[in-house]
Amino acid sequence: MLQRDILKGPEAMSRSITFNFSTVGETGAGLGRSANGHSIIADRPAGTAGGSGLGFNGAELLAASLGGCFWNDLHHAAQETAPDFRVDQLDARVDLAGDPPRVVRARISAKLSGADEETLLRLFEAACDGSTIANSLRPAFQISFQRL
Repeated sequence: MLQRDILKGPEAMSRSITFNFSTVGETGAGLGRSANGHSIIADRPAGTAGGSGLGFNGAELLAASLGGCFWNDLHHAAQETAPDFRVDQLDARVDLAGDPPRVVRARISAKLSGADEETLLRLFEAACDGSTIANSLRPAFQISFQRL
C-alpha cells in the first residue's frame, strides 16, 4: 500500500517514534520493543479476552505515558537552573467512563524538592506547558496538573 503524506507547518519538522509488538510465547500478551531497545509487555488481565496478566492494559500504558513524559519534562526544565532538583513523587491517573469505556480525564500530581519555592513553581509550570503527551491529548480529554 502506498501512502504519501505532505506535511506543512509545524508537522513538517516532525520525527517518528516506533514501537513494534510481537507475541510473548504461547500467550496473548504482546512484547513491545522500541528502536532504542527498551521493552514493555501489553496484556489484559488473566482470563479477560485471552489475557495472561503479564503486562499493562491500554489505560495503564496511557497513564504511564503521561506520567513518564511529565517526569522527563520536569527534569528537562530543571537541567540548567536547578542542579539539586528532585521529583520526590509523581502520580498519573486516567479516569474512564462510558460503554465502551474511554478516557475522560487525566490527573498528574508531583512532589518536587531541591530548589526554592519560586524555582520549583517555575519548573512545574514549564513542564506543564511543554509536556508533549499532555499537549497532544488535551483536545481529546481534560488533563490537570497539581503539585503535592
